[in-house]
Amino acid sequence: MTQSASSLRRSSVFLLLVGLLLGVSTLEAQQFTPFERDQRTQGGQASEESDVFLGALQAISQHALTSHADSVLWEMAIAGLIRELDDPYATVLTPDEVAAFEEESTGNYAGIGVQITELNEQVTITAVFRGTPAEGAGLLVGDRIVGVDEETDRSWTVQDASNRIRGERGTSVRVVVERDGINQPIAFEIERDQVHIPAVTAEKIFEGFDYVHLDRVARNSAAEVDSVLSGLGDSPGLILDLRQNPGGYLDESLRLADLFLERGDPLVRTRSRTPGRSNGLSEETAYSRVTPRIPDVPIIVLVDRFSASASEIIAGALQDHDRAVVLGERTFGKGTVQSVVPLPGGRLIRLTSGEWFTPQGRSLNRPRDREGRVIEPDSVPEFTSRSGRRLLGGGGVFPDLEIAADTFSSEEQRFLTAVAEAEIPLMLRLQEAAFDVAQGARESEVIPDEFPAQRLEDLKAALISEGLPEETITAGVTGYLRYRLEDFLYERLERDDLSIEVKARRDPVLSAAVEFLRSARTQADLFAEVERAGGVGGPAQQASHRER
Repeated sequence: MTQSASSLRRSSVFLLLVGLLLGVSTLEAQQFTPFERDQRTQGGQASEESDVFLGALQAISQHALTSHADSVLWEMAIAGLIRELDDPYATVLTPDEVAAFEEESTGNYAGIGVQITELNEQVTITAVFRGTPAEGAGLLVGDRIVGVDEETDRSWTVQDASNRIRGERGTSVRVVVERDGINQPIAFEIERDQVHIPAVTAEKIFEGFDYVHLDRVARNSAAEVDSVLSGLGDSPGLILDLRQNPGGYLDESLRLADLFLERGDPLVRTRSRTPGRSNGLSEETAYSRVTPRIPDVPIIVLVDRFSASASEIIAGALQDHDRAVVLGERTFGKGTVQSVVPLPGGRLIRLTSGEWFTPQGRSLNRPRDREGRVIEPDSVPEFTSRSGRRLLGGGGVFPDLEIAADTFSSEEQRFLTAVAEAEIPLMLRLQEAAFDVAQGARESEVIPDEFPAQRLEDLKAALISEGLPEETITAGVTGYLRYRLEDFLYERLERDDLSIEVKARRDPVLSAAVEFLRSARTQADLFAEVERAGGVGGPAQQASHRER
C-alpha cells in the first residue's frame, strides 16, 4: 500500500462512486462490431429505430466534414444516451476506472502495505500496516525509498515509487531504503500480497467514550464494526462518525444497521424497476435479523453533506428507530439504487433503477438535474420516529441538531493566502516538522503532551525565511499551527486516540457529541439534551406523512 485510506479518499476520482454502488445487476454482456445490426428484437428482426440509429452513425462516419474513427463515434453515441437520461449518477466506467472503483470500494489491492509521503524531498515511509509483507520484511517508519528492483533514483515522486512497488500478488519486488544510523542503503526482497485497508477506525477518547469512524461502507465493514462493538463492555457512550462517508455496498450497510437494532425492525424500504420489464415497480423491505450488540449504550451519529448512499441508510434507520441522535449537517441525499451492468471490453455501465426510503417512509433521495444540481422542493415534509419524535424528510437525512463545520478565522485566511502567494508547501513543512518530532519520541519512548514550543518557533522562523510576511503569523495563527502539528505528530506516532482529541478542538460537531455524552446516561437523556439545545426532535406537531 502506498497511500493511506484518507489520502486515497481525497485523491481518488471515485469519492462518490463507492456511494453509488447500492444495487448490482449482472446481465450478460455481448460483443458487437461497429455498426452491426441489432438482432435482439422481437421475432429476430431489427427494429426500424435501430436501423435509423445505425444508419445515422454510418452516415456521419462516411460523410461528415470532420472525420472520426468508428470507436470515437460509438463513444459519442453512448455519451449522448447517458446525457439524455437526465440521470446524474449514470455513467460508463473504463477498465482503469473499474479497477480503481473496485480498490476504493473494497479497500483491497496487491502491494506490500506501506504508506509513503514526500518529506524533505525524499519518498519516506510514514506508516507500515500491520500484518502486511512490509511489516514482515522489516521496513520501518522513517525509511527513505531510494530504489525499486534495478532502478535507483532519489528524485522519485510518491507516484513514481508507488507505480514501481505495486504489482501482481505473488510476485517479488526489491525495495532499497536509506535508514538513519546506517551508512549503506538496505535492500529488502518482498513478495507482494493482497493488502486490505480497514474502513474502520476505533478508539477510546476522553473519558472512555468509544469513537468509531467508518471511512466507507466497504466489504467486511460490518464484521470490523461488530468486532469493535463486541469489546465495548460498559461503555458510557458511542460516537459513530459517518462524515465524508460516500457509501458503498447495500448489503454491508444493512448488516451495519442490523448491529444496533432489534430483530425484526425494518432497516430500509426500496421501490425499484424489475430488470427487463418495461413497466411496473416492485417494493421490498429489509429487516433486522440479529440481536443488537449494544442495546443500552447511548449512541450519537455524526453526518455531513458528504455522507451519502449506504451511510445515509445507516443514519436514517438508527434515527427512525430512535436508536441514535444524529448531529451535523443534512446529508448528500444519494437515495437512489444503481444497477451496475458489465459491458464488453472490461467496462461497466451504471444506471439508476430504484429509490430508497427509511423505515418510516422518508425518501433518502434529493432530486438533482443532469448536472447534479439539487432541485429544491416547495416544502419539507414532516414524519415521526418510532416513538413520535419529529423528523424532517425531503431527501437526505436531516440531523436532530444541525451543527456547522469549522471554518477558518479571518487571520487564518490571511495567513493561508500569504502562504499561497509565497508558494510555500505548508502542509509538507508541517508534516516534516511533525515527523522529526515523532522520530525523536520513538527513540526516547516518551509521547509528548504537546508539540515542543521551540520546534514550533523554529518552524515559524523557517516559514519567514521562505518568504512569508512575519506579521501574518499572529497569536491565532500560532494556535492553528500548533493544532495541525500535534494532529500530524500523533498520527505519525499511531496514537489515533490523541489525534482525534486534538481534532476535537477544531471540530464543533465532535466536541458537541462529547459534551452531550458527558451529560447523558441513556439514549432518552441524549434526546432530551438535544431538544433543549434547539434540536428538531420533540413530539411531532402534525400527523406524520407517508408520502411514497
